[in-house]
Amino acid sequence: MIALSLAEIAAVVGGQTHDIPDPSVQVTGPVVRDSREVVPGSLFAAFVGERVDGHDFAPRVVEAGAVAVLAARPVGVPAIVVEDVQTALGALARHVVRRLGATLVALTGSAGKTSTKDLIAQVLRRKAPTVFTPGSLNNEIGLPLTALSATEETRFLVLEMGARGLGHIRYLTGLTPPKIGLVLNVGTAHIGEFGGREQIAQAKGELVESLPEDGAAVLNADDPLVRAMASRTKAKVVLFGESAEADVRAENVRLTDSGQPSFRLHTPSGASDVTMRLYGEHHVSNALAAAAVAHELGMSAEEIATALSEAGSLSRWRMEVTERPDGVTIVNDAYNANPESMRAALRALAAMGKERRTWAVLGKMAELGDEALAEHDAVGRLAVRLNVSKLVAVGGIEASWLQLGAYNEGSWGEESVHVSDAQAAIDLLRSELRPGDVVLVKASRSVGLESVAQALVETGAEGEVAAR
Repeated sequence: MIALSLAEIAAVVGGQTHDIPDPSVQVTGPVVRDSREVVPGSLFAAFVGERVDGHDFAPRVVEAGAVAVLAARPVGVPAIVVEDVQTALGALARHVVRRLGATLVALTGSAGKTSTKDLIAQVLRRKAPTVFTPGSLNNEIGLPLTALSATEETRFLVLEMGARGLGHIRYLTGLTPPKIGLVLNVGTAHIGEFGGREQIAQAKGELVESLPEDGAAVLNADDPLVRAMASRTKAKVVLFGESAEADVRAENVRLTDSGQPSFRLHTPSGASDVTMRLYGEHHVSNALAAAAVAHELGMSAEEIATALSEAGSLSRWRMEVTERPDGVTIVNDAYNANPESMRAALRALAAMGKERRTWAVLGKMAELGDEALAEHDAVGRLAVRLNVSKLVAVGGIEASWLQLGAYNEGSWGEESVHVSDAQAAIDLLRSELRPGDVVLVKASRSVGLESVAQALVETGAEGEVAAR
């Protein structure tokens, strides 16, 4: 964070100082909410969670070097006491962003936000110091914490914005007003909470409504609901996609033998070839979105193409590919799942598994409301249409719908199976995997299927799988 005195911070957040002998002492380190992340110079934000009260850690964090605690009550150590810690954190982020002078890039969408954010960051940091959202910390707490990690040297701040209802993105853009706003797509993620895709589009479009007239709205030309958001902003509109009308587009899209996308990138300033290190054709759209942002910020087609070709995955459990010594390939995409990302992952599996046995280890997709049965059934059917060798549906009723969809599409006998939990899936795979197999593991975060992928990776490292 930019250096601020405790007195300045108290004034910004409307708080009262307690047990602070010298209010001129500065916070020079990050603002954190996890006591394990405290370093000398930090400010510790004490949140009350379901199981842990951050206020209880106050003595410990000060002993570890925190300058003070942002708290809802006095804690017996240096503290700035406020009515609401979350509101105060947002106010502090707003103040710091105004002081920074960095260009803010915000993005949202139903699928691909984190992967695209990671691509944008890797491209932009070739041009200037860039700070970006770690992982998926895209809510009313994670976003201000990211903004507060910026320093005087930061020139680009790339912020992922999530939403679970109307007004959420409007709130986030009020904390960190973007100059460039990117909307990737409108799908069915969280449709059970929103009530329909039109409502999702209304919520996502709050991002472009927040943009200044001298800003840029970067919109997906291939998604009609996103493209229609052009009417909701006074900012310049930049279209990306495979459409011929897109300002930034891809031509000659193809996949390498290993399932990595390759294409000719076209921008208003020129064209250049890209071959990505990431897996799956869905990353083409993500790459075009990143390219459109980078072009608006002054990068050439050649610079962008080079950066995209060298970019990797920065966030865990998102198409994370591990090649075992015995030739088994594990694709850990277990961080989260919705119908769009599930379909993209299955297509990537099919591309990676040419002439190899493929396994789709899938669990439920959460928050689909009345669409849950139809969407799980459709994913099971798609696995069959893509000739996935075996579907392993893991968990409760939603997993049974996955397996039933596959069965009804023509996957009988041993081609699909429903198992009760992650351990049952691990036991099955350990007994049946053969060298050369490709295994995709994917479900909503609450299912915890990353344990399956991790167990399979560890099994390969221990040499427990015998060749058949």
